[in-house]
Amino acid sequence: MDGAPESPRPRSLAELRVALEAALKEARTAPDPRAAALAALIEIQAESRQAALARLGGARDSGPRVARELTEAMDLVVRGALDFASTYLHPNYARDAAEGFAVVAVGGYGRGEMAPFSDVDLLFLTPWKKTAWMEKVVESTLYLLWDLKLKVGQSVRSISECQRLAREDFTIRTALLEKRFLWGDEALAKKLSAALRKDFLSSGPEFVEAKLSERDKRHERHGGSRYLVEPNVKEGKGGLRDLQTLFWIAKYIYDAEDVADLIGKGVLKAEEAEIFSAAASFLWTVRCHLHLAAGRAQEQLTFDYQVEVARRLGFEPQGGRRGVEVFMQRYFRHAKDVGDLTRFFCAALEADQKKARPGLGALVRAFAFGATREDPTGFFIRDGRIDVADEGWFDDNPVNILRLFEEGLKTGALIHPNAHRLAARKLHLIDEALRLDPEANAIFLRLLSESGDPERALRRMNETGVLGAFIPEFDRIVSLMQFNMYHSYTVDEHTILAVGSLRKLASGGLITDLPVASEIIAKGVDMQVLTLALFFHDIGKGDARPHEEVGAEIAARLCPRLGLTEGQTEMVEWLVRHHLIMSDYAQKRDISDPKTVRAFADQVRSVERLKLLLVLTALDIRAVGPTTWNNWKAQLLRHLYADTLAVLGVGNEGLSRAGRVAEAKARLRERLSAWKDEEIDAWFAQHFPPYWLGLDTDTQERLAEIGRSAKPDNIHSRFDDDPARDATRLCLYLADHPGLFSRIAGALALAGASVRDARMFTSSEGMTTAVFWVQDREGAPFEPARHERIKKSIHRALRGEYVAREALKPKRELKKRERPFEVPTTITFDNESSDLYTVIEVDTRDRVGLLHDLTRALAAASINIVSAVITTYGEQAVDSFYVKDIFGLKIRSAQKQKSVEQRLRDAIRQAAAEAEDAS
Repeated sequence: MDGAPESPRPRSLAELRVALEAALKEARTAPDPRAAALAALIEIQAESRQAALARLGGARDSGPRVARELTEAMDLVVRGALDFASTYLHPNYARDAAEGFAVVAVGGYGRGEMAPFSDVDLLFLTPWKKTAWMEKVVESTLYLLWDLKLKVGQSVRSISECQRLAREDFTIRTALLEKRFLWGDEALAKKLSAALRKDFLSSGPEFVEAKLSERDKRHERHGGSRYLVEPNVKEGKGGLRDLQTLFWIAKYIYDAEDVADLIGKGVLKAEEAEIFSAAASFLWTVRCHLHLAAGRAQEQLTFDYQVEVARRLGFEPQGGRRGVEVFMQRYFRHAKDVGDLTRFFCAALEADQKKARPGLGALVRAFAFGATREDPTGFFIRDGRIDVADEGWFDDNPVNILRLFEEGLKTGALIHPNAHRLAARKLHLIDEALRLDPEANAIFLRLLSESGDPERALRRMNETGVLGAFIPEFDRIVSLMQFNMYHSYTVDEHTILAVGSLRKLASGGLITDLPVASEIIAKGVDMQVLTLALFFHDIGKGDARPHEEVGAEIAARLCPRLGLTEGQTEMVEWLVRHHLIMSDYAQKRDISDPKTVRAFADQVRSVERLKLLLVLTALDIRAVGPTTWNNWKAQLLRHLYADTLAVLGVGNEGLSRAGRVAEAKARLRERLSAWKDEEIDAWFAQHFPPYWLGLDTDTQERLAEIGRSAKPDNIHSRFDDDPARDATRLCLYLADHPGLFSRIAGALALAGASVRDARMFTSSEGMTTAVFWVQDREGAPFEPARHERIKKSIHRALRGEYVAREALKPKRELKKRERPFEVPTTITFDNESSDLYTVIEVDTRDRVGLLHDLTRALAAASINIVSAVITTYGEQAVDSFYVKDIFGLKIRSAQKQKSVEQRLRDAIRQAAAEAEDAS
């Protein structure tokens, strides 16, 4: 545009080098030479860094180039600081050769790969020992670099010291492996290279084992899976450090300078080298953006940064998935590729005898260790592992691709990486004809439902791409992340873990955690149906429609192909379509209400369905994450299962409402053996049927003990642990008054307690008996030492000594990683699920004090809360309230429902605004 000033052209690195030399020379005559030099270094550092980062843009493979240019920019600054310190601050024109030294870049800086906030690791190399002049130069240089706000790692060593320390410490040996001459006496740096190379030649296998052991320990520290939904880009499994480990070993063993060298040495094939480069490019690009988004050396790709990095890289929503989910699927597919490369690389090392062979199970016992021989089935045994003699074996009969995995499970042997490679390269043979082949489908079904380790088989098939090729619908969920705080793994990993857990259950390995499910399996169920229900239960995710509906349609289509009968197919389809209902009823409804159980039983309709659904539900929840399953969920499912069996006519016959009340009173009477009959009768007369049906006998006994000696004007409370629910139980007995539930909920929120379940009943004497089951922020019962503090907070709130809503405001701040999540608010009024109450279900964003906000709004609307069932799924909260109006009736009026809903939405909006202000 005319008149608009043109932006100055960025100076090249060569131009910046000349400019820095001139500025440093000019600084010598300045009033404060050091300050002038520092200003010049700051200017050149900023300009060169900005030029490098400008190349990042929105390209998804620009990371390596940016990493190299950031290194070059850093070289310019470090060399400038050294030149100024050695020639101006501490000139030594008469020094001899013994006073010379070299500066060597090591670690990632030596490798030439720097992220925006990487450390600068320097080795000051001396020919013999430090001199006074060298110490002065090193000190002045470091102070200049520190004033540039650089994080510098440094050491001063001689060649012999480097050799000795490298022999003793593999971390130092690795850092020296990536050394790069930077400044000073280059001949000295070459001597170090020659000395180290001589040492490296004799210690290859030792180095390989050390680095692989270090990798395994690192994986364990960072979660042990490459499919964790908040991965560490640098240190996690499938991350950059894994690629770097492969290259360290390649450089150490093969003296490789780049990935291309590994092709010539037969370590990687050309297409695998391309995969290596593509993974490295993507991961480096993500890491650079992650550093810039955080403004520091952030390596974990947490939820908040996932959204930002996805935006920077231009990932858009696709087919019902958010842009961030599309981005993370790409990330996890590259992480999977890194795992494949690791296996192929280690196989090459073993072939060259640079790495010890692993324990090989049954097949090694059957064949001589290290032997190479034909197996009668046509498999080739190499180094005790299953391999394929030639590529034509798969070409001749593509069913052999599936036989390979079946043979691995039959023998207990590992599959040789060469066979993995070949299977991955032959995916084009898995066409529609093979998918419809009865033999191929029979093998696949056996792998899932009859083998001793289906998890291992599925994982191997998934890693090679065979699983997604044979079941194309599964390929859509491979590496698919669900952007929420509830699920710990990708969908395919979650599915594989769930199927694997079924085999553990069948072998008796989960009898402590899942006693009822273990008993069901032990008595006999259709394992084909159950296995396929688990395999298909989440296969519909990633679609815009409800995943249970999509999954049921896929199951109905594929089960006959896999060889299931019509009846089996119908059962799998039903289980997939309804795999969420048992969890929803157990966790979102009051299962002590007989109508809740009847409604659930009406959907299930048969004992066989109920048994299979319980097992499916439990294994599904366990596979969500390592801490998701707990006693709370276990006891809810067990109670719902037992009560539903009774409704379906198995076990105890279903009692009438009056019969259930009488039974509850009889159980409590047995517990109150120290009471007089007239005391018991008087206590029983105070409470209405919902009290007897809504609490277990143990809790009723606690309340009776409190109420026996209670004074009406006082607040009485008692804390104890409820191990069956992994929670602390708080029992309260006090005079009834409006807003009681809300005040207690507010006090608990201030004390850091999460309410999981609550019951509140008013007696004929005007007294309230309330029970709250609470957990700490880690989802565990509170330590007894904290009970008194919580008790005081509740008593103060009930006496009106503080206003919970105001006290909660500064505590509402959302953690940064939690802010990207948006949960739309849904409020429903259900007058069918309970005979006595309206169930108001509020599904919204979880936050501190939410229960207090909601119950306060209900109290303001003159709604009486009898019980509340609280469920959280990461950032999502589903709070269900069993309520009546002030006349003791259900809320049936549409106008009243609309008014109550508006109050609840206003409370949620106000709390969200306060959270925003606090953040």
